[in-house]
Amino acid sequence: MTVECGQETDLLYLRLEPRSQDVINPRIADDVVLDTGQGEKIVGIEIMNASRNLDREHLLPVRSEKVG
Repeated sequence: MTVECGQETDLLYLRLEPRSQDVINPRIADDVVLDTGQGEKIVGIEIMNASRNLDREHLLPVRSEKVG
């Protein structure tokens, strides 16, 4: 997963799938768009107006841990 922050566009993008593919972009909330690819798999999440919706200072660095 990669996290991309656009300071000028105030956009945060979570890329879940590294390979490029055709996607459909359903808006699931006012400021949230999902990128869905083959088999309706979520390949990315776009958060618009990120500074208003997220606290970027505490978002990065992203930590991960295995579950299960």
